[in-house]
Amino acid sequence: MKIEQFKDEPLAHYSYAIVSEGEMALVDPSRNPKQYYKFAEEHNVKIVAVFETHPHADFVSGHLQIHKETGATIYISEKVGVNYPHEPFDEGQNVKIGKINIRPLHTPGHSPDSLTFVAEEEGKIALFTGDTLFIGNVGRPDLREKAGNMTAKRVELAKAMYHTMQTKFNDLPDEALVYPAHGAGSLCGKNMSASPSSTLGDERMGNWAFKDQTVEEFVEEILKDQPFIPSYFGFNVDLNRNGAGNVQQEKYRVPVRIAANEVETGINVVDVRDGDAFKKGHLPNSINIMSRTEGDKYETWLGAIIKPNEPFYLAVNSVEDIDELLERTAKIGYEKQMKGVVTLSEEVSGKSDDFDLENFKSNKENYTIVDIRNESELAEGKIFDNAIGIPLNELRDRTDELPKDKPFVVHCAGGYRSAAGSSILEDKFKDQKVFDLSEAIQDFK
Repeated sequence: MKIEQFKDEPLAHYSYAIVSEGEMALVDPSRNPKQYYKFAEEHNVKIVAVFETHPHADFVSGHLQIHKETGATIYISEKVGVNYPHEPFDEGQNVKIGKINIRPLHTPGHSPDSLTFVAEEEGKIALFTGDTLFIGNVGRPDLREKAGNMTAKRVELAKAMYHTMQTKFNDLPDEALVYPAHGAGSLCGKNMSASPSSTLGDERMGNWAFKDQTVEEFVEEILKDQPFIPSYFGFNVDLNRNGAGNVQQEKYRVPVRIAANEVETGINVVDVRDGDAFKKGHLPNSINIMSRTEGDKYETWLGAIIKPNEPFYLAVNSVEDIDELLERTAKIGYEKQMKGVVTLSEEVSGKSDDFDLENFKSNKENYTIVDIRNESELAEGKIFDNAIGIPLNELRDRTDELPKDKPFVVHCAGGYRSAAGSSILEDKFKDQKVFDLSEAIQDFK
């Protein structure tokens, strides 16, 4: 049994290829299947199956495209209720991939329909745990109250996760390998390890969810301090249940305009350039969600700030960036709501105000300071005593809470998010000065 792990860094998503005897199966694949096709070619194997642990909230799966292009069978729980071609796959069933026997365990908790896949070959056991068992933690149970049409209550799912952790893995050996769908940085859980895999024995020793505890203690712990839920999560659950379109066809339908100095009035522009470039010139209605490297969480913040089905233009630095940005946008299924991709003319009129940092340091009382960190960060305490705390993902809907008598200074924890936050306020309050504290926040910690 050969197992290959693929990582999508911005979304902290792990997908897998499992190979035996010339056959290959995929587990929880990303939107674009090209990397899996390349791997199959290099190893001279045929893709025969796609296993989906559950309908994902944070990324769009390419399972339907892979089925259409390779003929691979999609295996997913009947509890999900999908209409695309698939093989219902639930506890008590099994399938062979080469010499590997794969069977599902029903492991509800993150979602009511979650599966863990147990792969066994010649005494070697690997567990593909999806969003149920992470390294060092377990999946959050609060998404289905808000994420899509498949609803379930968070407390009910928390109790289901308790039952899963207490009973579902008991008959499996300590040496079983654990391969989750996410690692540190994902919003599908909290306090995850950066380790890409583990063993069941190590998790039994170190993962709090395996500890001896009451259901009440477990529910209290799992529900506290969970990350925020981006707007796009429910949209992705529904999209994955229906099956997404061919990613190559979808993303290249988006029209491109070169050296634009205007776009359709009243439509938001997501400007992915560096903050300094944005401040020198941008289009009206622009939001600066930077995408400079994989380290920038562009996908997460695009889906947190721009709502599903809300039209927007994408402004990029260069034509060389178009393919990558279309790819990153399609990972969360937002390519269909894009009105176009543009590079900008040097004649664009929007400019941000120059920030006098020294004046701010000496006269903080002359500014309205807006702290756009997440709720969990705000709960740890303010950086500025007189700051108004509104998380970035809520800022567009809560600007009416801000006074209009002083210039604004926007800050986050490190400088990335404040570029987006200050651009939102700049567009909303056109008659007031708005400043981005950016990385200078480090001077005040």
